[in-house]
Amino acid sequence: MTKIFCDIADHNLIKKFNKKKIVKGFTTNPSLMRKAGAKNYKIYSKKILSICKNKPVSLEVFADNFDEMKKQAFKINSWGKNVYVKIPVINSKGLFTGKVINDLNNKNIKLNITAVYTAKQTKKILNVISKKKSKVIISVFAGRSGDVGKDPLPELKKSISLAKKFKNVEILWASVREPYNYIQAKQLRCQVITIPPSIIEKIEKFGKTFQNLTLETVKTFLIDSKKSKFKI
Repeated sequence: MTKIFCDIADHNLIKKFNKKKIVKGFTTNPSLMRKAGAKNYKIYSKKILSICKNKPVSLEVFADNFDEMKKQAFKINSWGKNVYVKIPVINSKGLFTGKVINDLNNKNIKLNITAVYTAKQTKKILNVISKKKSKVIISVFAGRSGDVGKDPLPELKKSISLAKKFKNVEILWASVREPYNYIQAKQLRCQVITIPPSIIEKIEKFGKTFQNLTLETVKTFLIDSKKSKFKI
């Protein structure tokens, strides 16, 4: 089964989507936090955790220096038992964060390794974590790959295959672009997919027939033409 996580940082939306059975967890990032209006990262994050107490919540470090990443990771981890600390696979200088990942994994801190695009990166991550430590999510950015003309499916397939020997590792389909990505993730047996609220709502409406879709489309065109008072 492919679990759906909601990709959002807005407190009101988290309240709404936390009530949905279809939503099994939440993911955030510094960009989503900024968009939601967060000023104090700790206070804002703790409010998220006060809303969502039982489902996993991924909160990301924003340091670029490895030592600072670790310090931030320990602090974020202390905020709740359901916290997954998000660590980018590389820093802004392109350096692999393997030492950070290894150190935090050895401390049994649940991790979400983010900004992953290739199975090669997945393999590097798996090489520095233990099968006997806490859970690790590896977030593969499928949508952003597609945005630049790259097919993400081969990389996801390889990543899922590589992670099979690790019972504590889940591959996550990140940067969803359309509802059908959920079907694709299920077909690949991807363990998790993180989806924005608007697309989750569309997934909840799955099941319409092609005939229904045709009829709805034709009616929409007819209504709009009448509203515009078109004449030929």
